[in-house]
Amino acid sequence: MKKSLLALAALGAFAGVAHAQSSVTLYGIIDEGFNINTNAGGKHLYNLSSGVLQGSRFGLRGAEDLGGGLKAVFVLENGFDVNSGKLGQGGLMFGRQAYVGLSSAQFGTVTLGRQYDSVVDYVGPLEAGDQWGGYIAAHPQDLDNFNNAYRTNNTVKFTSANYAGLTFGGTYSFGGQAGNFSANQIWSLGAGYNNGPLALGVGYLNARTPNATGGIFNNGGAAAPLSATSNPVYGGFASANTYQVIGAGGAYTFGAATFGVTYSNVSFRNLGTTATSIFERGTNATFNNVEANFKYQFTPALLAGFAFDYTDGNNVTRANGTSQSGAKYYQYSIGTDYFLSKRTDVYVIGVYQHASGNDSTGGSAVASINALTPSSNDNQFTARVGIRHKF
Repeated sequence: MKKSLLALAALGAFAGVAHAQSSVTLYGIIDEGFNINTNAGGKHLYNLSSGVLQGSRFGLRGAEDLGGGLKAVFVLENGFDVNSGKLGQGGLMFGRQAYVGLSSAQFGTVTLGRQYDSVVDYVGPLEAGDQWGGYIAAHPQDLDNFNNAYRTNNTVKFTSANYAGLTFGGTYSFGGQAGNFSANQIWSLGAGYNNGPLALGVGYLNARTPNATGGIFNNGGAAAPLSATSNPVYGGFASANTYQVIGAGGAYTFGAATFGVTYSNVSFRNLGTTATSIFERGTNATFNNVEANFKYQFTPALLAGFAFDYTDGNNVTRANGTSQSGAKYYQYSIGTDYFLSKRTDVYVIGVYQHASGNDSTGGSAVASINALTPSSNDNQFTARVGIRHKF
């Protein structure tokens, strides 16, 4: 009897150790609120929408200790719309992230699957939209992907360990088209430094045939090609052979105040690869974007922020040989966030945008706040009152 009890106790102890060495966590965010859009294609729009401050999601995150400082890790993360219950990211089951890999505390992590690029990882967190402004405060139609509008499939990713605040990494996404090695090929590099009051980040992203089936603008799926009418900021430049982003940013905290700045150079290279393009074949369309942002933490539960963003497009040659002036976008964002608890907060965001010049449709630029129906003229304002719960 005593032997049986001892064996049972030993088995129980072993099971406890095994459980401690392997873990799976269910997590998620539910973000819902009321919106006002003063000009959605010429009409005022009042509606509920999901996932503005952060995308609504649920996911599973796991790790298994393999010994010697090595772990197996995985993430399966779904995006969804609270109002309808439908899947996000074009209806993909795990459209936000889906990967598995190995992690070493000494060297870093290698993962395989559907993942975020280095611009998103290292520069995105320094943008106001990733902090307190939500996707409506992202740069016009998130043209530089700082706000993570696009994910990449078939991706190998390396993320270094943290070396006194310094991290670096890169991604490579296989194109997946038989007989065409470069089609849909995506790669990125980046680095970040976060130590004390100073945070810095740089990133580079290069995506071939971005608007093809399976390309980055279709989130790796078979969605309809990006349309200039639905995205006048750069939809008409989607005929480019290459989409390239160079980004950098920094922030410094003085007590309760944080000042930040980001810069991106976005290039749609070798336009005219499709017969419907209105631009001269081989032309490049380039945007330079600068954002200055400010955040103040009044109390541990209350913060407020303000940001100004300026986007400047270069002149582009049209197929008929004439020169078209580039579009300019001036955007102002303001927001406040109050935490009712560690998991639940309420927030208010307002964004105003003004446009000038000519956009990718070839006509006069219209205001086009990220992820909203573009304005019918050069001005647009949107406001959001929302609640977010994390679990």
